[in-house]
Amino acid sequence: MRRAGRGICVATLMLVAGCTSRSPAERSDVPASRDPAAATAALPATWARLGVGRPVDAARLAAWDVDVDTLGAGLPRGRGTVVEGARLYAAKCAACHGSTGEGLPPVYPRLVGRVPRDGFGFAADPSLERTIGNYWPYATTLYDYIRRAMPYGAPGTLSADETYAVTAHLLAANGIIAADASLDSASLVAVRMPAHGRFVADARAPGQP
Repeated sequence: MRRAGRGICVATLMLVAGCTSRSPAERSDVPASRDPAAATAALPATWARLGVGRPVDAARLAAWDVDVDTLGAGLPRGRGTVVEGARLYAAKCAACHGSTGEGLPPVYPRLVGRVPRDGFGFAADPSLERTIGNYWPYATTLYDYIRRAMPYGAPGTLSADETYAVTAHLLAANGIIAADASLDSASLVAVRMPAHGRFVADARAPGQP
């Protein structure tokens, strides 16, 4: 049995070696170039050969290129009030996150809450719930997330004005802006989140572990 097992292993190794001994140029499943840019440039031809994908025109690409960074770059024109946001939240968000932002665990997270107000003990106490009020570092990226990913089941359907309004409502519900406030690109950038100072910039170079 030992000899037979050894023979099977040797035969298997020879078979694998025979399948992988060809150079990349001789194999259709390995790109001839290891240059990422060249590999990316070759993708459309590959997609066409496989019958998948389609070219993306500038208008379609612009519709998806809506991300907003921490400094507010990418924020669109528009305006929304806390009052308007409360109505929108009740219609489009409360079914998942609760009427007051309390969340519906274990799937839908809590959005409103300022506990703990002092300290930042999330690492020491995993039971603490992370909310917009006690954990989220930038108001601009809150807008970005809502605009691109919410509401659940229909992401990206909120207009710029509606997104400003929902963001305003959630910030007011967390006691971060006034209940009669309105938000636009300038005022949103000026909002300083309670947890802002708890985060540090990642100084690592791209690709550095």
